[in-house]
Amino acid sequence: MIKKNLPKLIITSLVILIPIVIGLILWEKLPDQVPIHWDINGAVDGYANKMQAVFAMPLVLVAFQWICVLGTLLDPKKQNINDKMFTLVLWIIPVISLLCNSMVYATALGHKVSVEIIMPLFMGALFVIIGNYMPKCKQSYTLGIKLPWTLNDEENWNKTHRMAGFLWVIGGVIIMATAFLGTFWLFFVVLIPMVIVPFVYSYSLYKKSSK
Repeated sequence: MIKKNLPKLIITSLVILIPIVIGLILWEKLPDQVPIHWDINGAVDGYANKMQAVFAMPLVLVAFQWICVLGTLLDPKKQNINDKMFTLVLWIIPVISLLCNSMVYATALGHKVSVEIIMPLFMGALFVIIGNYMPKCKQSYTLGIKLPWTLNDEENWNKTHRMAGFLWVIGGVIIMATAFLGTFWLFFVVLIPMVIVPFVYSYSLYKKSSK
């Protein structure tokens, strides 16, 4: 399975590295200190030199890409991972690389980048997409809500993912809406129940079945 998907892994890795090429093209125009981090209000609060800004993030993301994809392909239950879920795994990091490095370069060149709007929109959309796939996600050790009781009970897994999928879609829509309220802290207010509620629900199913 690794050999079959190796071309896809190479292609997505090259996409992740595109910002390096762009950075080299823009090298003379980039300032010595490049903004690489923003606070919750969208103000720059972290800088790096040009070498770090151009090379570090894409190279780190490529490493994460190989770890995530190879981990998925080596999953003992990889036969349960459908093509759409695997495609999602393949392309999340490349999109993050293009988006984040575009914001870095645009800000470095003096353009106004509304990170406080862009990131909630992106994260919210990502949660909506993942939420739509969750009910179709079968048991595996790499994708989904991996808890002892979900991995040991297919019914628990299915019910938990149906509920979590609905919750993540609603949460993703709310997160996208917060992008226009100028209150990025609401992102975390919405995210916490998106993580905790499925865990509690799954555990309650486990305790109920145990009785």
